[in-house]
Amino acid sequence: MPSISKKGQAMPPSPIRKLVPFAEAARDRGIEVIHLNIGQPDIHTPEVALEAIRQVDRQVIEYSHSAGFASYRAGLARYYRDHGIEVDAEHILVTTGGSEALLFGMMACFDPGDELIVPEPYYANYNGFAVAAGVKVVPIRSTIDTGFALPPIADLERSIGPRTRGILICNPGNPTGYLYSRAELEALRDLVKKHDLYLFADEVYREFCYDGAEHVSAMTLAGIEENVVLMDSVSKRYSMCGARVGAFVTRNKALLEVVLKFAQARLSPPTFGQIASEAALRTPASYFADVRTEYTQRRDLLVDGLNTVPGVTCPKPRGAFYCVAELPVDDADRFCQWLLEEFAHEGRTVMMAPASGFYSEPGPGRSQVRLAYVLDQDRLRHAVEVLREALKVYPGARTPDRTAQQADLRN
Repeated sequence: MPSISKKGQAMPPSPIRKLVPFAEAARDRGIEVIHLNIGQPDIHTPEVALEAIRQVDRQVIEYSHSAGFASYRAGLARYYRDHGIEVDAEHILVTTGGSEALLFGMMACFDPGDELIVPEPYYANYNGFAVAAGVKVVPIRSTIDTGFALPPIADLERSIGPRTRGILICNPGNPTGYLYSRAELEALRDLVKKHDLYLFADEVYREFCYDGAEHVSAMTLAGIEENVVLMDSVSKRYSMCGARVGAFVTRNKALLEVVLKFAQARLSPPTFGQIASEAALRTPASYFADVRTEYTQRRDLLVDGLNTVPGVTCPKPRGAFYCVAELPVDDADRFCQWLLEEFAHEGRTVMMAPASGFYSEPGPGRSQVRLAYVLDQDRLRHAVEVLREALKVYPGARTPDRTAQQADLRN
């Protein structure tokens, strides 16, 4: 039997999807599974995008330009300029989801063995992209005690070595929902400039900032215009995860020329996805205002509810639609599987993503889970009650030892 490549063996499984068989088995037993494990919103896709798909009248579903349809790139440039990001269509390459933008960036900017610094916990698929590109992720740990703020710049600088080529941030963050301040981003800017590194900025949750907070794009940082690479996507912005359309944006023309060669090798991004995405640019501002209001209410319901459960600690995020909670359990992976295999409350159980998969090593996230508040408020209420009752009887529950910190986070 032929052997599997070392790269294939090193590819990590998804912590977000690995419990799917247990969820399917629970559903087959008649249990309602409340899916908080994955960032698939139930928010309606803008009607203008859906209507564009309904009205498609083409005799051939053809390739687009490898960089994406010119009209869509021009529309994206206008969108970015409306958000204070001064770019032109020539600075934009359309990708098959934000995932491809990240993979193209890693392959174009780094050689095998080069190092990329990433504050953790971080989006688990960064590990997979890094394995595919032969890049070594160097994690710099943030902690739940600070709400997952950017670690001290001195810690990042100490991690810079001869093979370090870049820093990757997600802002607002997945899995934590943390929103970087201008001061944090300017400190990163100074570090990137000092060591002439790439700054990869995953900003797919730009529209989702709460409590009056404003998003500061890395593309607006003066002095590192050639260093910044923006990764973007329509998946969460317009609740169009299945469109599989993203964007690679940079003012570094030499880098764009290289990335275009990778894009040519995969031919083109999806035609139907681009049609829907270009139409989505006409989404009225009221759509986002309504969505932000809804997500704020969902966040408050879930996070405030979790913090009333004995032994649970959950900082309140100011962006995206995720939170990370620390639970009084021996092992969050085991607890999440137990919820699906052995527990139900009033015919319901909850599916969550164990946070161990969002760290470079499983230890720091051993008692943490990521929850996505992407479902309606009734289901979030039920989810909190399921977890409250589950923690009373889970055989691996441990005595809460962070009561004081939990109380601080509630205030």
